[in-house]
Amino acid sequence: MRIKKGDSVLVIAGDEKGKIGKVLKVFPDKNRAIVEGVNFIKRHTRQTRKAQKGGIIEKEASVNVSNLLVYCSKCSSPTRVSFKVLQPETGEKSSKVRICRKCGEII
Repeated sequence: MRIKKGDSVLVIAGDEKGKIGKVLKVFPDKNRAIVEGVNFIKRHTRQTRKAQKGGIIEKEASVNVSNLLVYCSKCSSPTRVSFKVLQPETGEKSSKVRICRKCGEII
């Protein structure tokens, strides 16, 4: 999966098309992600304790990952992600990083 927690993403399809938000949680087995400020649902809850209120609560629902594009902060545009293996200078392990396809910066 090319989208990780903490990424800025652009919604490219659905009712929330055009909105930019931060990924709060990713579900790789379901191919879905929860994005901050996108796809709100209303949840009817009952008061369970004295401290917790009941009523209608709005919260974010998950969005399919195919409807999201990573938003690159360097080139200020949505972009696809590619991977690159960085070769170590000394006896370290090589590391695989995600890069922006448009500007080549590490995401």
